[in-house]
Amino acid sequence: MSRRILQPGEIEALDNTTFPRVLPPHIGSLFLERAARLRQLASGNPIADYLEFAAHIVSAQHQAAQALPPPAVDRSAMQRAQAHGMPLFAAAEQLDTGLHDWQQALEHILNTLASQTTGLPPALQPLIAELRQLPSDERNTIARQLLNKDLAARYIGMAPFIMAALQVRLAQLAATLHEADMPLMQPATVCPVCASEPVASVIRIGGQASGHRYLHCGGCGTDWHMVRVKCSHCESTQGIQYQTIEGDQGVVQAETCTACGSYRKIVNQEKDPLAEPLADDLASLMLDLLMSETRFQRASANPLLYVAVAQEQADTGGADGLIDPFPAP
Repeated sequence: MSRRILQPGEIEALDNTTFPRVLPPHIGSLFLERAARLRQLASGNPIADYLEFAAHIVSAQHQAAQALPPPAVDRSAMQRAQAHGMPLFAAAEQLDTGLHDWQQALEHILNTLASQTTGLPPALQPLIAELRQLPSDERNTIARQLLNKDLAARYIGMAPFIMAALQVRLAQLAATLHEADMPLMQPATVCPVCASEPVASVIRIGGQASGHRYLHCGGCGTDWHMVRVKCSHCESTQGIQYQTIEGDQGVVQAETCTACGSYRKIVNQEKDPLAEPLADDLASLMLDLLMSETRFQRASANPLLYVAVAQEQADTGGADGLIDPFPAP
């Protein structure tokens, strides 16, 4: 009787308990589903107008992602990152190389928004006009500051549009990758593709990923697995608890960690199959307000929360210094 040595991929195929370690985004549905979820969650929400506005931005992201070809993948950079267990394409380091054309996405998004007659707060129209007139070098400066969490207050109003463009290019890049491309990260609390922090974690349904918890990247939309009852900020397994609004269905909970004093939301698709990590995190701002009365600080911000800050500045006449809606502990 002849024998054959099974290769790793074949062994995994025989194991029904195998589940994907990393889930790259589906560029055809990522922004489309996010926009639809934002609109659904806007109904009856205290920040309904804000969520509708965010949905307009995300819809414009979808159109840009479908219209523009994905960035070229630098395979040599990937191999170096894989060899050292580092993120493949750290976003802040890619502005002059792999993401050098991110401003094409920005122009596409701004053109789409400019063609719409509703959904854009009038107070933000001057910001968009100013952004369209900014030199390319200054736009790059804003993008770099944004990715490095060091954004000057005078640029805050432009942040959601610049972040939206960066998300499009990063998601397009991540969508070309496969699980085998992803390095094993240490620490496992940053995205293996673009080095961004997770915006939330999500318990997925469907296929082999069903029932498993993944961290969801706020930049490129990649999911990577992390076991439950483990802090997504410091990786501690001690003192993990879950907070929710009384009477809520528990689709979104705040996962707190006494070891580092942080919290990050966990979104459960088992309780709502339509739940989307970034959208549900954004729409559950009331939970953040309740958490602000505790000793726990949010571990990382939602990329679209700068919209709310911009609107507040428009109402108050601006602010000086640096602004971080959710400073890390």
